[in-house]
Amino acid sequence: MNEDFSGWQWINEPAKWSAGDDLRMTAGPRTDLWRVTHYGFTRDDAHMFGKVVPGDVKVTATFEAAYAEQYDQAGAVLRADETTWIKAGVEYVDGRINLSAVVTRDFSDWSVVPLAGPVEAVTLELAREGDTVTVRYGLDGAEPLTMLRLAYFPPGAPALAGVMCAAPQGDGFEVRFTSVTLV
Repeated sequence: MNEDFSGWQWINEPAKWSAGDDLRMTAGPRTDLWRVTHYGFTRDDAHMFGKVVPGDVKVTATFEAAYAEQYDQAGAVLRADETTWIKAGVEYVDGRINLSAVVTRDFSDWSVVPLAGPVEAVTLELAREGDTVTVRYGLDGAEPLTMLRLAYFPPGAPALAGVMCAAPQGDGFEVRFTSVTLV
């Protein structure tokens, strides 16, 4: 594991997690991170683990999971507050594994890219520079990372940078982060 997690904190700590050679967390049932758009509800009970940083940061996470239920999700997160955040990673939708990015500024938007076949591990990177976050991904250790999204994020606002998981419709699942770094 790359990070020692000194100074890291939980938002919605899961009932089961451990950190050692890897970081494992089990998404609790019916947890999610979403605001208003399309579904008409706000959910802010996803499990988020990170460190508050004042400005520019790059969070990179490599992870794997046994996604099984609609909207099971895991990945990286950058959160200024409950109305301003970005999550990106893998989301299980309609029986398929997808790359997913949600940008929230009072209202959530969502984009997905279905993966052509099975993957073992995904690397997600959220790179915050000034007023921009660039979301990049890699599959099964592929380098260099490929850009997925470019989004506005308020410059200079302190934000929690780290990892997340949620099981909006399912009973929960385990995520294994094999690498997590903040620079």
